[in-house]
Amino acid sequence: MNFVAMDFETASPKRYSACSLALTIVRNNQVADEFYSLIKPDTEFNWRNVQIHGIHEEDVVDAPSFPEIWQVINPFFQTNQLIVAHNAPFDNGVLKSCLEHYELQRTHYLTLDTVRSSRKFFPEFESHKLDTVCTHLGIELNHHHNALDDSLACANILLYEANNFGAEQLKPFVRMIN
Repeated sequence: MNFVAMDFETASPKRYSACSLALTIVRNNQVADEFYSLIKPDTEFNWRNVQIHGIHEEDVVDAPSFPEIWQVINPFFQTNQLIVAHNAPFDNGVLKSCLEHYELQRTHYLTLDTVRSSRKFFPEFESHKLDTVCTHLGIELNHHHNALDDSLACANILLYEANNFGAEQLKPFVRMIN
């Protein structure tokens, strides 16, 4: 399998307030590369968000803006590229909102939500939150709500599902982002 696992953290409830992003690149069923960056959002930080991920306004003072990050990561978001996230509607929504907020061209790509796939493959789990799924599957998750750790855990969930159920069983979970 070849795909990119994505995770955003946001500074506030505003979806365009991305303050960190991680991508874990998987090629031939192996983690091949990682990308992580703090992002200086175009909004103030909300204490609830800070409480979740621990990123403060002073942490991103010298961080690049989302448009600067987009120049680097845009090549990963192509029509036939599979982008995976745990709770993909959130992460895809953050990306879409950032692109709209900064008036950047929208992109089209394939997406898969590992929350949905884990609900199908593991209905007996008490919940399908990232940390719960990782615990049940024996997948390491060092710091939940650290974008890099979360994207790596998400990649490992999909690899686990593909290895145990087959890539064909994952196809019904793939959809196009327009």
